[in-house]
Amino acid sequence: MASGVQVADEVCRIFYDMKVRKCSTPEEIKKRKKAVIFCLSADKKCIVVEEGKEILVGDVGDTITDPFKHFVGMLPEKDCRYALYDASFETKESRKEELMFFLWAPENAPLKSKMIYASSKDAIKKKFQGIKHEYQANGPEDLNRTCIAEKLGGSLIVAFEGSPV
Repeated sequence: MASGVQVADEVCRIFYDMKVRKCSTPEEIKKRKKAVIFCLSADKKCIVVEEGKEILVGDVGDTITDPFKHFVGMLPEKDCRYALYDASFETKESRKEELMFFLWAPENAPLKSKMIYASSKDAIKKKFQGIKHEYQANGPEDLNRTCIAEKLGGSLIVAFEGSPV
């Protein structure tokens, strides 16, 4: 079911920058986004970047010790959001980084909000070509390391964001 909601150009640019990882100098790498949260505009007609709701790679280890925990804490308790998270994880063979797309629809969000976000998800997903991991979370219990590791590769995952699972 399509809602007719548009996706802002800035949202597409951020996705492209996170996906391509063309950064080379240490300063450029620090400015790369680790996580970004998107919301509907006030008129509910466009998906936009939520002001101040991002984590930069340079913040990790500096002002943020656990980027995933910080990311979960940025999600509102009583409203829906979309998010991109650049997940770092380890299998028994290698270290990997892959983008995850989240639909955050907490149980106590208004029904109208859940319906608009669910029906607008396809609009943003069409812009995010190549996302391997999509995840819908309905509460904080859905966003623990074990659940995320399961989504990324199940028993093959030995660590997520530097912590064992």
